[in-house]
Amino acid sequence: MGTGDRPAAAAGTLRLGDFTVNRLGFGAMRVAGPDIWGEPRDRGAMRKLLRRAFELGHDFFDTADSYGPDVSEILIAEALHPYPAGLVVGTKGGLVRPSRHRWDESGHPDHLRRALDGSLKRLRLERIDLYQFHAPDPRVPYAESLGALAELQRAGKIRHLGVSNVSVKQLEQARRIAPIVSVQNEHNVENRESDDVLAACERLGIAFVPWFPLGAGRALRSAKVRRVAARLGATPAQAALAWLLARSPVILPIPGTGSMSHLEENAAAAALKLSTEDLAELNRA
Repeated sequence: MGTGDRPAAAAGTLRLGDFTVNRLGFGAMRVAGPDIWGEPRDRGAMRKLLRRAFELGHDFFDTADSYGPDVSEILIAEALHPYPAGLVVGTKGGLVRPSRHRWDESGHPDHLRRALDGSLKRLRLERIDLYQFHAPDPRVPYAESLGALAELQRAGKIRHLGVSNVSVKQLEQARRIAPIVSVQNEHNVENRESDDVLAACERLGIAFVPWFPLGAGRALRSAKVRRVAARLGATPAQAALAWLLARSPVILPIPGTGSMSHLEENAAAAALKLSTEDLAELNRA
């Protein structure tokens, strides 16, 4: 099957630990209900969308126990288990949802152990391909949280470890505790506050997974993104994703959606080529 059948494969591949994945992944946050809370309006449609995402060439799926909570992981298993060869599923733990609009850090080792066991059960796995610590908890020493995950990795429940929402200093601290194969921070054409973390990932050969790759819609409203998209005959979303793919070979964007048409649109961005002029315009602050 060629990239014409799997358009998300057109951007090439990168190494994620000992996996090789296509450089355009799928973020499974939005298969949950509105505000990433509760059940989707149509579970069957979300299962169909997840299966279609893999068919389109997205072979890295990113999720978290806080998406729903629990809903995204359950739907991934319902749609795709037993998982097809080549699919890498990454999930995250360390945020809890006491209510619809709350995302609270919870990095205590006991919580992380329970969170991982819950993810294993919902995803119907004995080992998580990539488990990412979702966010540092200011009430818990970072080394304690990462140390607990390193123990779980040694116990065989985690294949690879990643970190999320970190500074360069926290990445360095994590790497002293366990091998780290990915960093997941917010990054898009309108938000480059993690440029220093991206540079560290490039230096270390670590995958950089930008969350909110479209800036929660901000990138789509950007005048420069819209100008470049118009020149290319593309959509603003495609131009913004193409910018991420061109920005660094270690970037693994994970656009997410609950819309089949947006899924198809985003997958096509993998083949979009930006000119030097396009990149220069998009790179301007």
